[in-house]
Amino acid sequence: MISRKVVLHFPRKLVEQPIVFKLVKDYGLNFNILKAYVTPDEEGLMVLELSGEEPAFEKGLHYLKSCGVKIQPLSQDVVRNEERCTDCGVCVPLCPAGALLPDKKSREIVFFEDKCIACGVCVRICPFKAMEVRF
Repeated sequence: MISRKVVLHFPRKLVEQPIVFKLVKDYGLNFNILKAYVTPDEEGLMVLELSGEEPAFEKGLHYLKSCGVKIQPLSQDVVRNEERCTDCGVCVPLCPAGALLPDKKSREIVFFEDKCIACGVCVRICPFKAMEVRF
């Protein structure tokens, strides 16, 4: 039996497809949804803990990739470079986990690492490259 936490990035065309259902039905995998952000006509993001027998697990991951789902291990860490951050707030409304929020008094952006699901959205959109992925 193998178990891993993964972040799945669904392209817009797959958001309304029963992708996770097929992992259960066709590959016998078990899942626990840790976080999900799926909206019609937008890219979807889901953090899952997947488990199953190793051959089926690998076939399930191959199936996801063949559908166009990007898979990222949750073992990646997102960190903030305090020197680069200007507290512009671009990241705040785009963080699906609510890990980046403005402080009510100082208006500085606070990064809650324990809420971060390592989706990488903040890394891609930060104009000052203050958010980084560490493996």
